[in-house]
Amino acid sequence: MLRLLWQAPSVLPLAVLCVVTVVGFLVPGDIHLASLLVAVPALTAGLMGPRFTALITGLACISAAALDIRDGLMDSPILPIHLIDLLVVCGLVVLFWRLRDMDFKALVQARSVSDAAQRAVLRPLPRRIGRLRIASVYRSAAAQAQIGGDLYAAERTPGAVRLIIGDVRGKGLPAVDDAAAVLGAFREAAHRDATLPDLVASLEGSVGRHLREVGKTDRDSGERFITALVLEIPDDAPVVRMISCGHPPPLRSHHGVTTVLRSPHPAPPLGLAQGVDDYQLDTFPLESGDTLLLHTDGLLEARDGTGAFYPAQERFDALLWCDPDELLQRLLKDLLEHVEGRLEDDVALVALERLREQPELPTA
Repeated sequence: MLRLLWQAPSVLPLAVLCVVTVVGFLVPGDIHLASLLVAVPALTAGLMGPRFTALITGLACISAAALDIRDGLMDSPILPIHLIDLLVVCGLVVLFWRLRDMDFKALVQARSVSDAAQRAVLRPLPRRIGRLRIASVYRSAAAQAQIGGDLYAAERTPGAVRLIIGDVRGKGLPAVDDAAAVLGAFREAAHRDATLPDLVASLEGSVGRHLREVGKTDRDSGERFITALVLEIPDDAPVVRMISCGHPPPLRSHHGVTTVLRSPHPAPPLGLAQGVDDYQLDTFPLESGDTLLLHTDGLLEARDGTGAFYPAQERFDALLWCDPDELLQRLLKDLLEHVEGRLEDDVALVALERLREQPELPTA
């Protein structure tokens, strides 16, 4: 019954109208039920539009007048009071519906702007680039938010693919602003700088300038920095080159065995590395068929109801998948089950697989 009322919301006010009218004619004349009909237009609030509300109110007025006349109240002031009550409630319901419609349109517009901002700031990664097959997913902890402080990008350069994944300290619009600054700097420097250490040094310079400019206008901005992992995967060598700037290490699956690629000498986060001019390059094997999982700390710090952290390495090792897309789908589903659907921090995931065959190398 409840399911029927949910699927056809017009049934409920019509049912109340019919029940009150029928019962009103069956009970003795000294029992007046016409006042109960005020519930009929009230039940349409949030369910039906103004036209249906006006129609149901008109039927309720006819029924109320009939009941009052039957009860001998034709010359009593009670009859017009009942009609006025119905019309006032109808007007309030229509006003509520109009305000709700305005809020809904504003929400739709805000979501469209958010989607456009997401596409501009956090562009979707190509499914194939160089010798890699890539999948990515971003899940914001904030309600209705599409983007936040986590970031990722990939750029095709001659003979290699360069990637970045990062996490901005903080939340809200300042975090989005910092993420946009990092991504813009990476997309430019990835094509300009010859080596990965030069690329990271260039990112540090750009982030430092951005944060200094922010500090001039926002005195309450506090300490801001960005953890980042910058990678380079060449076409002609089965390796991944990496510089970690205080970011969680990636996970590599090689023939079903999971390894954490920890940097032996990580650099400070971007924005805190002033004076660092010698970034150490780490190199790890990445053979054909290997899968690499890049993630932000939202994956590692996700807790269940008992406070237990999500066992990312164990789950990555246990899950079965055929391609990066399936891996991220299963991993995200498993993560949301662990936290019972309530994330406390943004989560960005990028999975990439080194292809066994040599595809055509598209440009980014």
